[in-house]
Amino acid sequence: MNRQFKKYKELLEEKHQLEVLLQNKKEVVKADTIKLKLELKPIYEIAGHLNKFTARDKTSLILSLSSDLIADIIFKKIILARAGWLSKLILPYLLKNYSSNFLKEQKNKFFDRLRGILKNTNGKPKDD
Repeated sequence: MNRQFKKYKELLEEKHQLEVLLQNKKEVVKADTIKLKLELKPIYEIAGHLNKFTARDKTSLILSLSSDLIADIIFKKIILARAGWLSKLILPYLLKNYSSNFLKEQKNKFFDRLRGILKNTNGKPKDD
């Protein structure tokens, strides 16, 4: 690349060749990043599901309190009554986090059914 040019035209030709080479390298990098994103997509999906177990949804206080109550009463006291202390400590924590995220995703569907039950439509949506 460090060659001496005797004419301005040679310099322009070299510049053009380098620009073409640069454009080709950019296309290769773009293609590689797209391929890498496709290969990593399952890992991102798994990480999203693991995040549901480790991080709690804090947007709805009522839903999180109800999921905490269900996890404490039903799961910890009844299902894990004879389990070891480590299981009693870890599993309810994971269940609370997952249930708060699950309820966040399903809350509109749940409230629609609840409205239907209260309006005596047996939980089915009304035909308007």
